[in-house]
Amino acid sequence: MKASDLFVEALEREGVKHVFGIPGEENLDLLDSLSRSSIELVLTRHEQAAGFMASTYGRLTGKAGVCMATLGPGATNFVTAAAYAQLGGMPMLMITGQKPIKTSKQGQFQIVEIVDMMDPLTKYTRQLVSGSNIPSRVREAFRVAQEEKPGAVHLELPEDIAAEETDEPPIPASLVRRPVAEEKAIRAASELIREARHPLLLVAAAANRTTTCNMLRRFVEKLGIPYVTTQMGKGVVDEAGPLFLGNAALSSGDFVHRAIEHADVIINVGHDVVEKPPFFMKPGGRKVIHVNFSSAMVDPVYFPQVEVVGDIANSVWQLTELLEPQEHWDFTRMLEIRTAGEAQLGEGSDDSRFPMYPQRLVADVRKVMPGNGIIALDNGVYKIWFARNYKAHAPNTVLLDNALATMGAGLPSAMAARLVYPDRKVMAICGDGGFMMNSQELETAVRLGMQLVVLILRDDAYGMIRWKQAHMGLADYGLTYGNPDFVKYAEAYGAQGHRVESADAFVPVLERCHSEPGVHVIDVAVDYSENDRILNHEIQERSARV
Repeated sequence: MKASDLFVEALEREGVKHVFGIPGEENLDLLDSLSRSSIELVLTRHEQAAGFMASTYGRLTGKAGVCMATLGPGATNFVTAAAYAQLGGMPMLMITGQKPIKTSKQGQFQIVEIVDMMDPLTKYTRQLVSGSNIPSRVREAFRVAQEEKPGAVHLELPEDIAAEETDEPPIPASLVRRPVAEEKAIRAASELIREARHPLLLVAAAANRTTTCNMLRRFVEKLGIPYVTTQMGKGVVDEAGPLFLGNAALSSGDFVHRAIEHADVIINVGHDVVEKPPFFMKPGGRKVIHVNFSSAMVDPVYFPQVEVVGDIANSVWQLTELLEPQEHWDFTRMLEIRTAGEAQLGEGSDDSRFPMYPQRLVADVRKVMPGNGIIALDNGVYKIWFARNYKAHAPNTVLLDNALATMGAGLPSAMAARLVYPDRKVMAICGDGGFMMNSQELETAVRLGMQLVVLILRDDAYGMIRWKQAHMGLADYGLTYGNPDFVKYAEAYGAQGHRVESADAFVPVLERCHSEPGVHVIDVAVDYSENDRILNHEIQERSARV
């Protein structure tokens, strides 16, 4: 058997359905093997986008998404996607080519030490030096990528190794169960919760696993403890629930932080310091219980007093079994804060100004999207508005990145979501800056016959940075640009383009685009002029008065 055939057979054994990427000369044996397999090659227009697609596929399925690139510049284009998956806890395997390693007459042409480059960005990176290594290396790469905390792995397949003959069979996955938390840790945590007056549940990124979601819902239903979410924990427990206090889109000063300040014990499920901090710990302050797959990374703003380390779903189940609602628990203050916060969130949801007010835009998107609909956010100031104002009803229905927080991932992430969930409504929500970073993938979406809505929030600037610039009292400089006509741009790719001309026209356009086949690009101008007043001043002042 040719080594590249063995490699593809090993991928099939791991359940791989798609490989995203751009092959090069050094991948041609692997490409030929893929052509005879059950795996679909999703040919993209840039390797970075392929990496974002593979990462999101892993995020949604728990199985490592796979992407492929050639050597040199193809491999270096994976760097941002590798960091995106690694920090965000998304299982992904990158496969890159390389010149022959046994004998080559091309000197150092295009050769970069890709394995060394990938080492600080991945959980595991290896060069394959023999066809007989393939079964063990592929199995190990998938094991490491999918093991908690999930992340990025990398294999380099030189072209002479891909062409070798080998008779090694693939190695099947073993039966493995995650270790569970030790009983003394569970009891220490349950005692702390039982003795608290104002316990609070915080739900973060690593809780976004199917079984954990179910256990957390049961925990809330039985115990009646209020909960907040981080940006990457949105939807794990329904945010429309009566005990939901808000999303920690900001790190301090919001209504949700008044509830956090009131809590005397925080049950912090699935958070690590890679996420933007949802709150800041202080010496002598409230106690924190760290519930996660691994122990806490100590930081000046995070140093929990009790750690429950092991399978999160099992830990939450054990805590739920041990605990009963306590008569001395008092959530009156937290629920008062919730009422005030809900009132603030509702303001502006019917504002008719145009360009559109962010609160109105978020409210209208929420009206159109069903509970299981998926929005994939790029990175920009609108991410804060969606995190705060858009209530997620189910896990992984709000795909945003608050770890690397990279631009350019919104459209590729939505495309991956469409492949995983072909029967759901899926929408990419991008700023004009982030959209243009990978807008070429519109051609990929059209070629694949996707039904996809791409919403471009246009302010003709790098708005998040410009907002920060203004907040610092600096001159408005270096952050504005021009844009193409997005309607004509979409049509040039074979997509359908739409331009919203008024706030009242927005919902009808959204509904039409979601009901019709094909790729739809919607250009809507957004007014961010009050970001600083609302997010930095009004929210803090009003929440402080509650």
